[in-house]
Amino acid sequence: MKGIFISMEGPDGSGKSTQIELLKNYLSENGKECIITREPGGTRISEAVREIILNKEYKEMDYMTELLLYTSARAQLVSEVILPALEEGKCVISDRFVDSSAVYQGIARGLGVETVYEINKYATRGRFPDKTFLLDLPAEVGIARKKNQAELDRLESEKIDFHIKVAEGYRQMAERDSDRIIRLDATESVEVIHSKIKMEIDKLI
Repeated sequence: MKGIFISMEGPDGSGKSTQIELLKNYLSENGKECIITREPGGTRISEAVREIILNKEYKEMDYMTELLLYTSARAQLVSEVILPALEEGKCVISDRFVDSSAVYQGIARGLGVETVYEINKYATRGRFPDKTFLLDLPAEVGIARKKNQAELDRLESEKIDFHIKVAEGYRQMAERDSDRIIRLDATESVEVIHSKIKMEIDKLI
């Protein structure tokens, strides 16, 4: 039995972590063994790459370097964690996946969505999520939430114009792939968002 691959996307501060935990609990209650991964990260090597990507001291990082680092971390995660788990019939919930690169590097950095997908075709072995939940949130709200929680990393510290491009980029991606990406209003209550996610998950399981 093949597993189910789900990704949670959205701008910084959109509430992904909360919804991921609720979703894991819901799937577990329905007899599904779940693992949670994050990007960049999720393996020893990928976490080491994460430290480089998000380090605020590396302000000179080229946009293509940034994209390739994300892709390298993703390749290791797919190989070491995601594909084996799916082969074992588990549910995988990923906090971000290729859509993040398409939005952050492809749209907001201007490298092009097709460029991102072409590079990541190799990193992911062609495996995309079965369903992606986009927590849509105005950029200003998301960054305000993050500032209240912790020190901002290199990408979170970008100017507001960058984050506005990210938020709009996610909406473009949702329109581009409306069968896979479910757009949800992240300003709604945690309970309302979770109930909408459950309805979509019930169709999968």
